[in-house]
Amino acid sequence: MKMKAIVWTKFGPPDVLQLQEVDKPQPKDNELLIKVHATTVTVGDCEMRRLEYPLLMGLLVRTYIGFSKPKRITILGMELAGEVEEVGKDVTRFKAGDQVFAATGFIGTGACAEYICLPEKPEDGAIALKPTNMSFDEAAAVPVGGLEALSLLRKGNIQPGQEVLINGAGGTIGPFAIQLAKYYGAEVTAVDSTKKLDTLRSLGSDHVIDYTQTDFTKSGKKYDVIFDVVGKSSYSGCIKSLKENGYYLLTYPKSGRSIRGRWTSRTSNKKVIGGTATDSSEDLNFLRDLVEAGKIESVIDRRYPLEQTAEAHRYVEAGEKIGNVIITVV
Repeated sequence: MKMKAIVWTKFGPPDVLQLQEVDKPQPKDNELLIKVHATTVTVGDCEMRRLEYPLLMGLLVRTYIGFSKPKRITILGMELAGEVEEVGKDVTRFKAGDQVFAATGFIGTGACAEYICLPEKPEDGAIALKPTNMSFDEAAAVPVGGLEALSLLRKGNIQPGQEVLINGAGGTIGPFAIQLAKYYGAEVTAVDSTKKLDTLRSLGSDHVIDYTQTDFTKSGKKYDVIFDVVGKSSYSGCIKSLKENGYYLLTYPKSGRSIRGRWTSRTSNKKVIGGTATDSSEDLNFLRDLVEAGKIESVIDRRYPLEQTAEAHRYVEAGEKIGNVIITVV
């Protein structure tokens, strides 16, 4: 049987993504066959499509995926929500008809399609029952941003009453970082562009800063934790803006900041922590519980049908999205 999918034909601009009919996957003994209802387009998807990484990481990814064009991975999409259609004989936690949401993992991908097979216990990724109070569109936006925010904030050891600044708070990760920091009892300052500030306030931010008007690193204000989603502010300015024993959290740090971060952590009482989340189904269940308790919600900017995935990539690359861009498959 065949299914529709957005196939990644080569490295490059959005036009390299083409709607094609491909073979429908069949679940292995430990896998679920999921009918995808919704997925997303993130900045990470766009970076992978272009193969735009620092030199060493780019070489490693190209070695895995293919040097001249994508071979091992030909369908993008790192998160999804859908319905289990079939399970392998060794699957015990899920059954046909279950509504689920999942992060496929950085190397997994494959969600920009009508169907996907995922292992019940993924080594790289996470899968859980979908929150009952969310639509498929809303649930599809949770795993990547939610798990990344949760992972780094836990490493920042946030305590009630601490002051937390989130830089680049209006994208995929930032809205969840705001809500989770508030859940942990922090006083939150969110930084992003003018048009995103109302959304950041609505998510619970105590203070907002328009980076086009104010450089938070030059204000003299100090924070217990700085969560830098975008990594574009001055490194030295961010470190100076930390209180003693503060944490500087970085998503996907470039090699220069990683090196400087190790030196800062070794030679001062301030800690620099970077890296991607280690996805786990346990953490995804934790996020689901918070959603169902009304503690966190997803933010959706736009929705595109599957056949307009390339256009969704163009919009995400423009850098103006607020929250998430959804691809509706069903």
